[in-house]
Amino acid sequence: MSKKRWDRSRWVSLAPNGLGQVKPNHYLEMARVLWRNRDQLPYAWRILTKGVCDGCALGTSGIRDYTMDGVHLCMVRLDLLRLNTMPALDINHLIDAGNLAGMTAAELRELGRLPFPMLRRRGERGFRRISWDEAFEIAASRAAEADPRRMAFYLTSRGLTNESYYVAQKVARFFGTNNIDNSSRICHAPSTVALKQALGVAASTCSYSDWIGTDLLVFFGSNTPNNQPVTMKYVFYAKQQGARVAVINPYREPGLERYWIPSVTESALFGTKIADAFFEVHTGGDKAFIAGVLKHLIERDSTDESFIREHTEGFDELKKVLAETAWDRLEAASGSKREAMLEFANMLAEARSAIFIWSMGITQHRDGVANVRAIVDLALACGFIGKQKSGLMAIRGHSGVQGGAEVGAVPNQFPGGVSVDQEGAEKMRQLWGFEPPAERGLNAVEMIESAHVGMIDWFYISGGNFLETLPDPPFVREAIARVPVRIHQDIVLSPQMFVEPNDVVLLLPAQTRYEQVGGGTETSTERRILFSPEIPGRRIGEARAEWEIPMTIAERARPDYASLIHFDSAQAIRDEIARAVPAYDGIQNLRTTGDHVQWGGARLCEIEGSDGRTAPHFPTDNGKAKFSVIRIDEAQPVEGWLRLSTRRGKQFNSMVHRQRDPLNDASREDVLISATDAARLNLKDGDRLMLRSETGELAGRCLISRIAPGNVQVHWPEGNILVKRGISDPECGIPDFNALIEIVKLD
Repeated sequence: MSKKRWDRSRWVSLAPNGLGQVKPNHYLEMARVLWRNRDQLPYAWRILTKGVCDGCALGTSGIRDYTMDGVHLCMVRLDLLRLNTMPALDINHLIDAGNLAGMTAAELRELGRLPFPMLRRRGERGFRRISWDEAFEIAASRAAEADPRRMAFYLTSRGLTNESYYVAQKVARFFGTNNIDNSSRICHAPSTVALKQALGVAASTCSYSDWIGTDLLVFFGSNTPNNQPVTMKYVFYAKQQGARVAVINPYREPGLERYWIPSVTESALFGTKIADAFFEVHTGGDKAFIAGVLKHLIERDSTDESFIREHTEGFDELKKVLAETAWDRLEAASGSKREAMLEFANMLAEARSAIFIWSMGITQHRDGVANVRAIVDLALACGFIGKQKSGLMAIRGHSGVQGGAEVGAVPNQFPGGVSVDQEGAEKMRQLWGFEPPAERGLNAVEMIESAHVGMIDWFYISGGNFLETLPDPPFVREAIARVPVRIHQDIVLSPQMFVEPNDVVLLLPAQTRYEQVGGGTETSTERRILFSPEIPGRRIGEARAEWEIPMTIAERARPDYASLIHFDSAQAIRDEIARAVPAYDGIQNLRTTGDHVQWGGARLCEIEGSDGRTAPHFPTDNGKAKFSVIRIDEAQPVEGWLRLSTRRGKQFNSMVHRQRDPLNDASREDVLISATDAARLNLKDGDRLMLRSETGELAGRCLISRIAPGNVQVHWPEGNILVKRGISDPECGIPDFNALIEIVKLD
């Protein structure tokens, strides 16, 4: 990457390091991290320089990546570092569970790492330490007695490796159930489904290196400065190369308007202007906005006709429906104006290349798949797939979710995307030596629904915290409380562990990815499989490898067939993954820090000819990408109601690191509302509020913000109390994390 001169036109201000601005103080935060890890500084340094990041899925080897020169390190990773270096908790805290039941997740984490297996039975005041033998015997005997249809496995992405996901899903099938899911269900299930439908692939089509040199970067429903901060460094270099940046979102995220990148001297001193254009839409209005943009492109003959003709199908039907869709309907549904749609259409028409990036602002809707399909339609209409510096990227917020689904930890697919049906089950039988069930299993949301009606008897939960991550927390608590056998495998305590036992609750201490003998791998957003080695340092009590625990339970539950589920080492797991997932061939050869393989190459949907030139190609039934038909329903009046969505602040998933977001100075209780709506409701900054939906109530405080009128945002997971359960995308099962609310001013 060539050096560029400093450009004053991109500077935010002359104030050094944003003095006086609302912004993160990265250097102070780094000092805090140093202080928190002061008892394990050598170990912390080895984790940072030798391990693969356990935060978001950008992907590093040590503190380097595959996109840019220089350091790849962000506060998300640094804030998570203490989870890996903290000491063991005093298990005497667990004697009285009532003392811990009222603590927040953050307070429980601060108690330290879980060091020993712990058991609590119904009617007991708290947990007592037990041996691994006793823990395995309880878990295995109850599993052996259970109806496989009434068993369930759920894994979160908290540092889990591909090896852990693979073994867990194999164990589930070994027991006879496809009731296995992971946290990608509530993040990017719409992305994988929509991409597979349209393009024949279920992953991001380009690499991060394509960002640098593209003409246009477009962010839909994404807050990367909070959730994937290093992307802002990629954007900085992209802008140096002449890229423009467009953002489509209800709220004008301050970090996407300007950002101070601490490892780039120019940006650290003077800040960097990010967005060249910002388009405000209603929550859930993205699809209608895109439809309007496409309508403009078609009317102005600004689509890529040769690409559409040679590489796609279904465009004529889309074109017909858009021609019949009135502009006033598009404006009402999107919350945007026809002129704004034209402005964005012109940006696309002027670009020779573009990359479309989206996150949960697009996916966490009842029509999340349709939202993603609309983005794909826009890229196809412009020919921005299957070539350098262009593509589609569903940016992943967690290091394990890309690989978790690809190695089979989902209810509808075996490893490698093999369908759960008779043919797929037979294929896996030939590899595994036992026949897995051929019926689709329950996804995470369905597991909780089934638990609530007493249909789950044995529930294995690795990480995560359903009480905070799903809509309608009181319902979720009731569901968890009705499960006879709950097994919580984790590195720290979480609130769901302290839901009263129906019969038995086991806490099983796991190792982090850095502690596991033989190391492990993760798959990044850009499909790069990265090896993270075991790192010498502090070890906690009797914690065991994430993959070893469910394997041992399965061996003891069905000892006559134990050889079919046993792995001697992490290397043996990688060897089998390479056979089970053809795209992962090469994972078996990864040995040390820096070893990696990118399945599919730098870009998907691209084929190289005999002359060395590349051309678009889609692995569909006929080699062509498929347009969808974007249908916009008549906008329903919401007079007196506001559209609510949930946002992330200074946090990682539901793990809140700070009570105030340094990017916009919003506290966890702040309700982001427009000046227009505040005036209508006679509100001013700081007023106490009560938000009410048909599901629940949430107290908050008014913060007048640059958000599209008619919309409000509150923090997640606190806002889940307002979100109605049972509303999910029918094609992928992702919950809708939005609601209609009314606001009452409190005295």
